[in-house]
Amino acid sequence: MKEKASPACTVDSSSSPPIKTSLDKQSTSQQFCRPAFTQKFRESTSGKVWWTIFTLLMVATVSVRFYKLRYPEQVCWDETHFGRHANQYLQRTFFFDVHPPLGKMLVALFGYLDGYDGSFWFEVGKKYGDASYMGMRIGCAIMGALVVPLCFLTIWEMTASLPASTFTALCLIFDNSLVVLNRFILLDPMMLFFISATFFSMAHFNKQKRSFSFLWWFWLSSTGMFMAGSFSVKFVGLFLVFLVGMRAIYDLWIILGDMSQPVTYTVKHFLARALCLIALPVALYVVIFYVHLRILHLGGEEDEFYSSAFQVSLKGNMFHNSTGPREVAYGAVIRVKNNVLEGQYLHSHRQLYPVGARQQQITTVYIRDPNNRWFIKRHNQSSPLWNATDPIDLVRNGDLIRIEHRTTGRNLHVHRGPAPISNKMYQVTGYGVRGEGNDDDFWRLEIEGAAEGEVLEIVRHSFRLVSPNNKCVLTSTTKNLPEWGFGSAEVACNPKIHDDRAYWHIDDNRYPRLPNVSYTIYELSFLERFIESHKNMFMGNAGFRPKISDFQSRPWMWPINFRGQFFSVEGVVIYLLGNPIIWWGHCLCFLFYFLLWIVNAVIEKRAVNISDKQLNLQRRTLNTCKWLFIGFLCHYIPFWPMARILYFHHYFPALLFSNMISGMMLNYILETFSEKISPKFYTYFVSGLLLAFFYSFYLFTPITYGYPNRPSQYNDSQMYGMKWISSWEF
Repeated sequence: MKEKASPACTVDSSSSPPIKTSLDKQSTSQQFCRPAFTQKFRESTSGKVWWTIFTLLMVATVSVRFYKLRYPEQVCWDETHFGRHANQYLQRTFFFDVHPPLGKMLVALFGYLDGYDGSFWFEVGKKYGDASYMGMRIGCAIMGALVVPLCFLTIWEMTASLPASTFTALCLIFDNSLVVLNRFILLDPMMLFFISATFFSMAHFNKQKRSFSFLWWFWLSSTGMFMAGSFSVKFVGLFLVFLVGMRAIYDLWIILGDMSQPVTYTVKHFLARALCLIALPVALYVVIFYVHLRILHLGGEEDEFYSSAFQVSLKGNMFHNSTGPREVAYGAVIRVKNNVLEGQYLHSHRQLYPVGARQQQITTVYIRDPNNRWFIKRHNQSSPLWNATDPIDLVRNGDLIRIEHRTTGRNLHVHRGPAPISNKMYQVTGYGVRGEGNDDDFWRLEIEGAAEGEVLEIVRHSFRLVSPNNKCVLTSTTKNLPEWGFGSAEVACNPKIHDDRAYWHIDDNRYPRLPNVSYTIYELSFLERFIESHKNMFMGNAGFRPKISDFQSRPWMWPINFRGQFFSVEGVVIYLLGNPIIWWGHCLCFLFYFLLWIVNAVIEKRAVNISDKQLNLQRRTLNTCKWLFIGFLCHYIPFWPMARILYFHHYFPALLFSNMISGMMLNYILETFSEKISPKFYTYFVSGLLLAFFYSFYLFTPITYGYPNRPSQYNDSQMYGMKWISSWEF
């Protein structure tokens, strides 16, 4: 039905506020006035202008993102990590990473489709040569490029405003930093794609007027599936769950207030959302991890990040198809491993500490070494030797034991002085001669979750070693010793008994008098491997502590484009830096948004009489920006309290919402003054804005696509005079 227009404004009864629930009574009655220039294109061109603009935007997107995609023909920055992970997927070799598997699986798929065989060794600065790397770059570039149409269509779906959609797309297209992220083998393009697709699906879902229709279910399920994709690429995608969850709670609250429907109707809506926004994403995430673990079935160099029980299922690993005594007996030769991430073996060598007791060093190491082997003895036993005619004496929970280093004959001993690095803990040393020592060599064995007197088993049992004389527990502090400690990790005795790093297990047990059993009895189920994988990933993420780094940045720097991030390789400078005009424009648009929110609140409070057109424009803009701003906060605020090391690229999920807010604010300004300015001035303004975006983008293209490594202060540098603020490092 054709819309009726008046000279002042046009009433549109077919459009609803952004992300409006299907039961909101205003969804069919709310009206707002469209500016003349928007209405003109809708009526006079029958959508031709829309398709023309959309097509031009897509051509521009492809042009700037695929230009010189092959260059530089060297491994840049994190391509070394994700390229190696693609290798390991293609070779079925298990590895450890702090990110979920979907993004790396997609990178491997892109390479496989391009004929890449996984044989190239990725190393920063290394030339690709004949390696088929372009498939992986093209795949990442395609997913990154899809962010532009998704954001364009999201704003269109929420507002039916072509200018707002166009401004949003232009901000994304001509942002130098987004172009850089799109050009390399990284996880960020895929994560940004899934975040954009989730918000796009959510916008479509909330425009559905028929609850429980096919399209209603389709868009609700799509929201859940794309959301699962986002946090299956990086855990940063979990921030999106807060946004979708808040939107779902808001919808349910509106539905509950509809007195024309029974409470059971609200329950149905709740169950539908629980199914599609909770159960479906979780199920998809578990399936992705199942595929990940099925593909990576061969042992590799990074198996040591996981428990011995986990390693049993990896073909080629030393525990796969191995045998050994299940129970531990006194006199056995054992190898003890810490349970924490990157769990290391209890180790000693003949070198002495240059500090403290100046006795034999006790450390932990990654490698399997003869110096990792120990005898286990009763506390009153000096020699570990056993007689074949003596009955087998099994080690049990609660026993008081001694542990003797097999190579040097020194006992594991507590010296009641400060540890070399962890000064609040006691120093642990190797002490005694041929197993002879004193009471500070005694340790009480405490098996986690075991009954008193239960026999100690290898692999399956975790235990603590408590020094009864010193009332402390043996722990791996995970801190590396100085050069005199050969880079090994510190071992100490912690007076705080409840220490998560104080749990150990035995993964090798040599005692010929006990029968051997197959290690397959320790093999973990999928659920157990799933849980252990996540424990390791979370611990790995938490372990990224700030160090002195040229790349490190803090959240306050990000919105103002204070500092970029180098992607450079030898001879080529690539610098991740936002388009200054666009990024600083975002800051102004945020200020304008807050001002508009305050003005609108005053107008409503004071009942100021303004035109219906302006009132509806304000409400439409604020309703849309409200959810965009919540999305921005969900992806920005969580980084402030984080203690882990942060980088500039962590800001980019929040940047998507910032771009859409800027598009809305620019559209609001133009629509507000559309009747007060001439069409010629409007054309000049939009053209000038587009020119500013493009020209600023053009000025910084040398650091976007890579320029010869020549400092910007030299006259012959392509970036001479472009260091607008001193914190930029190119």
